[in-house]
Amino acid sequence: MEEIIDAAISILKSGGIILYPTDTVWGIGCDATNAKAVKKIQKLKARAADKSFIILIDSIKNLNDFVVDLPEIATELIKSYKKPLTVVFPKGKNLAANVINADGSVAIRVVKNRFCEQLISKLGAPIVSTSANISGQNAPIVFNTISAQIKNGVDFVVQLNQEVSNEVKASTVIKFINDTEFVVLRD
Repeated sequence: MEEIIDAAISILKSGGIILYPTDTVWGIGCDATNAKAVKKIQKLKARAADKSFIILIDSIKNLNDFVVDLPEIATELIKSYKKPLTVVFPKGKNLAANVINADGSVAIRVVKNRFCEQLISKLGAPIVSTSANISGQNAPIVFNTISAQIKNGVDFVVQLNQEVSNEVKASTVIKFINDTEFVVLRD
């Protein structure tokens, strides 16, 4: 796995995009601090420029690096949630402008997946995670259902878990309204 991670990091550091297994569905990713790389993903997916992305980080302790005014209950909620949980925080920072929503909010998931944790940790930056499909199509949970257009449109395909069907579909998404209140956007 180490060689695969090193190869993926080389692509990410050069501004490229990767196709990789996440803790939910197969995803397309890039360095979340690189606006040009994010634009490549938008173009490949035919995704509207005003639609924000989910950002993956490797550890709860890194939330403060990317969130302004971290709600007190956020870390405990993330730790206690059993399924993958994406949290929309009111204001993001230190990320490419095109991964932050127009209202300043940012969607972040702390991954609970060995490959993604090691990739992000070794890269030293968060990565974008968006389903490996053209916008509006179904998200692939198995590698062989990813379109040739997506497979051929990325700079690197991670050669792991391609035969695995992930039981978890998309993550649960919640949005903080203030320090103590949130709403569920997707369950």
